[in-house]
Amino acid sequence: MRKLLGAVLMAALAAPGVPGWAAQAPDWSALEGETLEHFLALLRLDTSDPPGREKEAADYLVEVLEREGIPVQTFYLEAHRPNVVARLPGNGSKRPLLIMAHTDTVNVDLSKWRHGPFSATREDGYVYGRGSVDDKDNVVAALMIMLTLKRLAIPLDRDVIFLAEAGEEGATRIGIEFMVENHFDTIDAEFCLAEGGGVTRQGGQVRYASVQTMEKIPRAIELTARGPAGHGSVPLTENALVHLSAAVAAIGQWRIPTRMNETTRAYFERLATISEPETAARYMAVLHPDPAVRQAADEHFRQHEPRHASMLRSSISPTIFQGGYRINVIPSEAKAMLDTRLEPTEDPEAFLESVREVINDPAIEVAWAPRNIRPAGTSRLDTEAFAAIESNVTKHYAATTLPTMSTGATDMAYLRARGIQCYGIGPAIDIEDGPKGFGAHSDQERILESELHRFVRFHYDVVADLAQSRAAAD
Repeated sequence: MRKLLGAVLMAALAAPGVPGWAAQAPDWSALEGETLEHFLALLRLDTSDPPGREKEAADYLVEVLEREGIPVQTFYLEAHRPNVVARLPGNGSKRPLLIMAHTDTVNVDLSKWRHGPFSATREDGYVYGRGSVDDKDNVVAALMIMLTLKRLAIPLDRDVIFLAEAGEEGATRIGIEFMVENHFDTIDAEFCLAEGGGVTRQGGQVRYASVQTMEKIPRAIELTARGPAGHGSVPLTENALVHLSAAVAAIGQWRIPTRMNETTRAYFERLATISEPETAARYMAVLHPDPAVRQAADEHFRQHEPRHASMLRSSISPTIFQGGYRINVIPSEAKAMLDTRLEPTEDPEAFLESVREVINDPAIEVAWAPRNIRPAGTSRLDTEAFAAIESNVTKHYAATTLPTMSTGATDMAYLRARGIQCYGIGPAIDIEDGPKGFGAHSDQERILESELHRFVRFHYDVVADLAQSRAAAD
């Protein structure tokens, strides 16, 4: 298969009368078979994290890349969890471009899967398997970009670096943190493209594309209530559980102030342009100078569009209660954990003090709890990279590009903190898939084959626009 594809590409390059730029355009119809071959092979490898078993996927990538003559290195903190770095050199006139994806996946409950999670089953135009949209779609897209650039001998103004990282799903110390702290010179770049965005389809039609340019910072707050212990038959006014419950209820009712930034402002402005009039007015209302107008829109989001409400502010969700050990004993201590996501410009200590003021109970201790704290950072909208993404969203999807602040977390945070402008992209996913249980981390994770191929073409064109030598094209 690969020999045939190589012959097809060489013939295209040698075709008489074809301009150099046109001759270097990939034959995507010829490459789709190989894309699917690599995708299915990677999906069949169990790279669940935990426990963490990325080595087979890393070995696969190394073998494919080395066979094509692409320089590859592996770096690891733990030998069975390697990170793969491949590089295509440019002429150095521009700083490198990093394309990043992670080889690990979340683990699975085998009993919940209709198709085996590592079977890579093809059915009705879909491919089913753990990692099909998180994140082996990005892995195979990056792999095909590297192979295609190399085979076509595309002249580059900047190095193109592929990082296939381990540990994204909960063990960043062996993945991106290890690479940034110990081997940053191998991945240092001006721009980075990774997961975190995507194209949203509804009813089979593309609605918009989201590009992640910043993300909230995960923190954890621990509430500790203390009081006298006692016999459950004698109620106490200073019951620690009662104090803790009141504190959590106060946090649940707290209207955390909204905070706008360049990304969220552009997001709501652009979303309004593709929405029905009533909905558009609500999206624009969050930008209104009148606090009452903003509050009315915000209240609607809290009830009906909680993701949008979260994008407008730092957020808190109570997630864990701990207290008591038998029915007839009033405990002297009880704890609650609050999943906290800070808007990147939020002052953490000022926010924690605000939590204390909202709870307003000296019986409650409020403190940060241990958590893997990702650094704050943002990527600008006025860069060459964002312009290339937006241009190719129009070209491939005929859609509006929405810069997005992710309410979750990605490994791009560690790169942004080192000055790399990072942008999260992804393939088209049906908005209906999530509620049906077909989305990322679900028990029937899947992707449309046609959208995988379209994403590879889109991703390649973004990379080509950013890295291909303009002098050679002119």
